Amino acid sequence: MTLAEVTVVAPDRNKSGASNSLTLDVPLRVFEAEPGVHFVTGTPTDCVHLAITGLFDFEHDMVVSGVNDGPNLGDDVLYSGTVAAAVEGRFLGLPTIAVSLCTGASAGGGHFDTGAEVARLLVAQLLKKPLQAALILNVNVPDMPFRELRGFRVSRLGYRHRSEPVVRAHDPRGRPVYWVGPAGAEEDAGPGTDFATVAEGYVSVTPLQVDLTRHAALPALRAWLEGIGG
Repeated sequence: MTLAEVTVVAPDRNKSGASNSLTLDVPLRVFEAEPGVHFVTGTPTDCVHLAITGLFDFEHDMVVSGVNDGPNLGDDVLYSGTVAAAVEGRFLGLPTIAVSLCTGASAGGGHFDTGAEVARLLVAQLLKKPLQAALILNVNVPDMPFRELRGFRVSRLGYRHRSEPVVRAHDPRGRPVYWVGPAGAEEDAGPGTDFATVAEGYVSVTPLQVDLTRHAALPALRAWLEGIGG
């Protein structure tokens, strides 16, 4: 069953860790791989921004980012290009979903058909029952056949340990180079977290918001500031 007409706009290479970066210092180029499928010499955020603000002569109804090859759990969302693309869609006024398949670091392939079916179900539900305008759905899908999924669960973000140290190496001329170290292991991965939900075989759905203000801390901070210059 056809759910919608889909237009694909994607980076021309892996952009893991790009976060919400926009390319502002050089022009962007867009190429059409086939009808309806475009690739951009930029970041995931660039892709969504271009697609919504003038690349096409028609309007879009929703942004679905992914399916990403790898999880975006816990504080991964701060670095994730996949989540950032969904955030950009929300900035520009559209309902958005970020979908990631929790493949392992050394795994090849993966059950991307499962991720696609999960995305289809969520899009259908959003069309039927729209959510609050401020919400961004961060979805993490266990890497298994769709029939083996145990269902959907609402989860909160977990938390990782600090990342591993940088990896030192040398280029062919003997000069030092550095690789950013791998992400840390789970620290807060207990019941109710996205880590635990995926580990138990459920699709994790976490509501995110753009507003990063810690509203509960405002009164204490206001009192703290009163001591300046007194």
